Amino acid sequence: MIDQTSPDFVASFARGLSVLRAFSADAPRQTLSEVAERTGLTRAAARRFLLTLEALGYAQSEGRHFRLTPLVLDLGFSYLSSLDIADTLQPWLQRAGDALNESCSAAVLDGSDVIHIARAGGPPHVLTVNLAVGARLPAHCTAMGQVLLAHLAPPRRNVLLRSLGFEPRTPATITDMKSLSDRLAEVRDQGYALSDQELEPGLRALAVPLHDRSGTVIAAMAVSTHSARMSTDRLLALGLPALQDAARGFEATQAMRG
Repeated sequence: MIDQTSPDFVASFARGLSVLRAFSADAPRQTLSEVAERTGLTRAAARRFLLTLEALGYAQSEGRHFRLTPLVLDLGFSYLSSLDIADTLQPWLQRAGDALNESCSAAVLDGSDVIHIARAGGPPHVLTVNLAVGARLPAHCTAMGQVLLAHLAPPRRNVLLRSLGFEPRTPATITDMKSLSDRLAEVRDQGYALSDQELEPGLRALAVPLHDRSGTVIAAMAVSTHSARMSTDRLLALGLPALQDAARGFEATQAMRG
């Protein structure tokens, strides 16, 4: 893997991707100045990237504002469609979700974020966080993220932890490297992560790792609920056996496919 000082690193491509990532659910429409501020680019550079994205059909201008178009979804769906584990996971997620009458999801790690790759529905929760397929959430304050961080090789994990911003999403969010490192060691030892309102008030989640045929952790599976629906003790007592059963079923299916 190269770093940003390598002669093979294409800086202009990286800057273009930063423009795409500047848009979010909180800022779906932005002016040129806003994009420049979010990306750290000059106004002239941001303008060139935005106009290029518009010419390719990935962005659209509306007066002084720009927004992304649905064509951008092709980039994400190309990735998701390459993960055949999503299809394999679906029945096992559904099995766990039905057993618990709660929402179950699976995610993979992408830098300091997790990306949801599959989901089985449960009852509607009064939450604002997006748990849909394709949703990107910070790894440090999510149960699936903590599972995935915990099972990284130590050198990679240490580099990634040093790059985290530790954004405090709630009063329960872990906001320093030492506390997160201690939590990840606990997660590795016990084989699961329990996040109690670290991402959003009222949201509790329990996650377990998913392994490939070689034993490498390739994804995480979680059940999420509202704190008013289930205590942490009950979530552990009911959710952990259901998730572990579903994880074993998925891993057995993967092994047979090999």
